[in-house]
Amino acid sequence: MSHQQAGSLQSDDEAMRVALAEAGLAVEHGDVPVGAVALVEGTVVARRHNERELRKDPTAHAELLVLREVAEARADWRLDDVTLVVTLEPCPMCAGAMVNARLGRLVFGALDPKAGAVSSLYALCADSRLNHEVSVTGGVLASDCGALLTSFFSERRTRRREG
Repeated sequence: MSHQQAGSLQSDDEAMRVALAEAGLAVEHGDVPVGAVALVEGTVVARRHNERELRKDPTAHAELLVLREVAEARADWRLDDVTLVVTLEPCPMCAGAMVNARLGRLVFGALDPKAGAVSSLYALCADSRLNHEVSVTGGVLASDCGALLTSFFSERRTRRREG
C-alpha cells in the first residue's frame, strides 16, 4: 500500500497528527484538507487525503480512498480489525461505507455541523437498525483539525474577493 509508515503509533493523538499531515497535501491540488489514516494494531497500512478536485470524482473523499486501498491490498472488504483516523467527521457517504466495510473503529477530529453523519446530523455508525455498528471516538485534536479547515476556507474566500 502506498504511503506506509514504519513503526507503531501509540495513541489516537499520534495517529491524528499523521492524518493532519496527510490532509495538508490536499491543499496542493485545491482539495479541502481532510486526511485519513488506516491502522491495524497501531501500524499505518494506508494514508490518503481528499482528491475530489484532483480526480474530478465526487466520491474521492479521503476516507473512501483509504477504505478502498486497504480492502484491495487485503483482498477482503471486511475491515473489522481496522481503525480509521480522519481529521473531519465523516459525511453520510463515508459513514455508510464504514458501516458496510464492518470497520472496527473510527477516530475523528473536528465535528462537521453541515454534513457530519457520525454525531452532528446523523449517527450512522451507532444506528442499531443497520447491520453493523462502528466504535467511535470523536474530537481528537479537534482544534488543530478545525483550524486547518478554517484557514483553507478563509484563504479561498480571500482569493475569490480579490478576483
